[in-house]
Amino acid sequence: MIGQWFKGTRTVTKILLHQNGFKLGLWLFGIIGMSLVVASVYPTVYTNQEDLIGFAITMENPAMNAMLGPNYPIDKYTVGAAFANEMLLFTAIAVAVMNSLFVSSSTRNDEESGRLEYIRALPVGRLSYLAASGIIVLLANGLLFLILSVGLTIISASGMSLEASLLYGALLGTCGLFFAGLTVFIAQLADTARNTTMLSIGLVIVLYLIRAIGDVWNEALALISPLGWVVRTQVFVTNTWWPVINLLVGAGVLLIVALYLNHRRDIDTGLISSYKGKDKASAFLKTPVGLIWHLEKNILIGWTVMLFLISAAFGAILGDLETYFADVEFIEGFFSKEAGAVLLEQFIVLLMEILSIFTAIAVTSIVFKLKKEEKQQRIEHYYSRSVSRNKILFTYYMISLLFSCVIQFVIALGLYLAANQSLAAGLEWSVAFQGAFIYVPALWFILALATFLLGVWPKGSSFVWMYIALTLTVVYLGGLIDFPEWLNQLSVFYFIPKVPIETINWTELEMLIGGTVLLTVLGFIGYNRRDFKN
Repeated sequence: MIGQWFKGTRTVTKILLHQNGFKLGLWLFGIIGMSLVVASVYPTVYTNQEDLIGFAITMENPAMNAMLGPNYPIDKYTVGAAFANEMLLFTAIAVAVMNSLFVSSSTRNDEESGRLEYIRALPVGRLSYLAASGIIVLLANGLLFLILSVGLTIISASGMSLEASLLYGALLGTCGLFFAGLTVFIAQLADTARNTTMLSIGLVIVLYLIRAIGDVWNEALALISPLGWVVRTQVFVTNTWWPVINLLVGAGVLLIVALYLNHRRDIDTGLISSYKGKDKASAFLKTPVGLIWHLEKNILIGWTVMLFLISAAFGAILGDLETYFADVEFIEGFFSKEAGAVLLEQFIVLLMEILSIFTAIAVTSIVFKLKKEEKQQRIEHYYSRSVSRNKILFTYYMISLLFSCVIQFVIALGLYLAANQSLAAGLEWSVAFQGAFIYVPALWFILALATFLLGVWPKGSSFVWMYIALTLTVVYLGGLIDFPEWLNQLSVFYFIPKVPIETINWTELEMLIGGTVLLTVLGFIGYNRRDFKN
């Protein structure tokens, strides 16, 4: 009887692999490629023990612990430890997002689009679709584990032994399995694909925030988060394996529960129903702005709250950062007092850059919801009425444009309020607010690029996500890897001055705004002229 539930799983696996193989391949290529490139660069950056100790000391402070996890013992610091300290957590987050997006797409998205009904009309078992998704998840994370482990073993830098390389690969692979299982579980509770994606990605952010707070103030709190387990392996030093076991067991439990819940629920429903709303729509809801706001408000509010909490959490530990570097003789001798102040500002600049990239992800996803509406043939309901294409696109565009400013304001506010409580001398409002709003032109450029592709080449819209990933890579690793100048200039963030450290170059910003206007206009023209699904 149980075997009948999984009948046809092999065939469904082939279908899903054909549908999602290219996207998963791009994710794996980016994650594995970047990890191995950075690992190969580290031995050339830290050529002696003094360099490693200097890096270890800078990673010892609470602010860096909150961002990247607890530091390694300085007396056992190796090139491998430096690599893991800076790369492990963010790579684990990328792996978690990859798995969450795939599982959400291959479960609830396929239900909403009607593909699941076509599959179930064939002689396949009720759980075959979910089992097929699980097999692909195993294959993807298994490849990640295998290729990354072999690659790090071949690089064989200081501390990168065979066991340590296997542990690093296993950490990322099992982390992917855990978050895939978590998303499958959420997919049974949520009643729409939109809510599944929002809750799964939101949970990744919440777990990161819990770990960050726990790593600074309470280790027991950090251990609640699976991301807290990931950074407690001391990989490349003591090589502790219990987090891998925990992640693997957690993934198994979540998957078993999800299979049971999936068997119980009906197609296109969730075990937890959404609020049904009012019987009659308000006058505002009947307008394009009201409808789009109603559809997207949960995502926008969720991103705004999350980024406010993250910026406030880092603002709350800036005082510890200032105190720590003031008390460390090595840093005190290396930097002057003025340089010490710049060090604090440099951390704020890096934080603002990273959070602004998250803002770009949030606002770009809103514009691309129009592509999803088109793909699922719901957009025809708009244009069967007296509503122009440009009016709908303009509404999505303006909501995204407005919220890019709102989210940046909230990021600055969170940092400013929390930092004023933690820093002895307080934080000037201009450092926080100018530091956040200086990236608004870059956000508008990325939004314009998304609009251009949506109007001219909708099938190439994934290029925007690759561009954002490139920007994050250049921003995060630019201080470590000597990227070619042409590669740095591909990122729009390269042309944004690092306020308050650098002065504003108004000419570059004006050119950036001009490019933004041009891409936007071309995008609107293209969208108004092209056929749907082309």
